[in-house]
Amino acid sequence: MEWRDEGIILGTRKHGETSAILEVMTRAHGRHLGLVRGGRARKMQPVLQAGNRVDLIWHARLDEHLGTFQAEAIEMNAARLMDSAVAVYGLQLLAAHLRLLPERDPHDALFETLALIIAHLEDAEVAGGLVARFELMILDELGFGLDLSECAATGSKENLTYVSPKSGRAVSHEAGAPWHDKMLALPAFLQRGAGLSADLSAIEQAFRLTSFFFTRHVYEPRGIEPPDARTGFIAALRKHHAGLGLTNGDTAA
Repeated sequence: MEWRDEGIILGTRKHGETSAILEVMTRAHGRHLGLVRGGRARKMQPVLQAGNRVDLIWHARLDEHLGTFQAEAIEMNAARLMDSAVAVYGLQLLAAHLRLLPERDPHDALFETLALIIAHLEDAEVAGGLVARFELMILDELGFGLDLSECAATGSKENLTYVSPKSGRAVSHEAGAPWHDKMLALPAFLQRGAGLSADLSAIEQAFRLTSFFFTRHVYEPRGIEPPDARTGFIAALRKHHAGLGLTNGDTAA
C-alpha cells in the first residue's frame, strides 16, 4: 500500500541506531506515524523537526502496519518557532490536542487550521487567541462542541456573555445575570465571525472555558491529566504581556 500527502510534523522519537518514528498531521490521512529509515542522519535532522511542513510518501505491505515514510521539506518552520517560548509550548499543546483524536482519522479542517496557526505561532499577540479557537475545534471534533451561536434561553444572538456549564451553550447577559456566579465567561473574540483581537484577560477566560469542558468530557473520563504544555503556554503568554507592560511603563516614564 502507498499514498502521498502533505504533513506537518508533530514529533519524532528515536528508533534503533539510525532511524526515527515520525508523527505527522496530514491533510487527508489524519494523524499518522511511520518509520523514517536514516531519520537520525545529519542531513535529515533539520527536516524532521516539529512544525516543519513536509511532502510524504508512506508505504506498507498492509494498511494496519506502521509503514515507512519518505519525507521532503516544504516549509522549514522549526528554526523560526524555536526562538519563541510561546511558539514552543504552543506547538507542543497543539500536538497534545491532536493526539486525543483517533490515529489515521482524516480531519482536513484541523490540518488547515494547524498550518495557519503555525504561520503565526511566534507572534504572541495573536497566538493565544488562535490556540483557544483551536481548542474549540478539537472539542467539536471529539463530539463535545460548544454552541456559541445564540442564547440558550432566548434565542438572541446579541450580547452573549456567558456559557452554561451544563449545556455548553451561550447565554445572553440578561438571561444569565441571575446565575452569573455559576456561569462561565464567554469572551467576545470566541464568537463566530467576531473578528476581535483578544487581550490577556480575554484569552485567560477562553482557556478557563475550554479547560472546564476538556476536564469534564475528555481528561476525567479517560483518566489523564491536562498536558503540561498548556500550563507552559499560558505562562509564556503572561510573561510576554508582563514584559510589554514593563516596556510601556519605561517609555511613559
